[in-house]
Amino acid sequence: MQAVRKVENRSLMGFSLIELVIVVVIIGIIGAIAVPRMSRGAKGATDSAVTANLTVLRNALDLYSTEHGGDYPTLADLPAALTTYTAGTVDATPGAQSATNIYGPYIRAIPKLPLGERKGLATFTATVPAATTDAAGWYYNTATGEVRANCKDAEVDDAGVKYSDY
Repeated sequence: MQAVRKVENRSLMGFSLIELVIVVVIIGIIGAIAVPRMSRGAKGATDSAVTANLTVLRNALDLYSTEHGGDYPTLADLPAALTTYTAGTVDATPGAQSATNIYGPYIRAIPKLPLGERKGLATFTATVPAATTDAAGWYYNTATGEVRANCKDAEVDDAGVKYSDY
């Protein structure tokens, strides 16, 4: 009987010092792995946002070009051409849906540049990004339909790739 009581009393004693040290070491290892990954999370999310916004703009421009005989909208008409209805020709005025304005809209709103000095801008410039002083979020080439982030050369991701090269 006494042997049984000893076993019962031992189960109520708690953890030994070695068990506690092992648990603390395991938590430390998990923390050492998780903290650096979590700290890079915000930067990685911004890189993904730039890529996603560029994909949306490029897809909208490709669809516009397909429906308009291979032409791209002018710089001045670009926001309206992508966010409202258009006719099948580039020289037509974008606007409300009508008998002639049957194409589009291609996107709901122009996405804002999510990073850098021009963060929050949803405007376009035709100036080459590396040399620009324009306060515009995106670079747009009317001849080719190319869209890039309008960031300075010093604004790069973790791999050293310029955002303007995305």
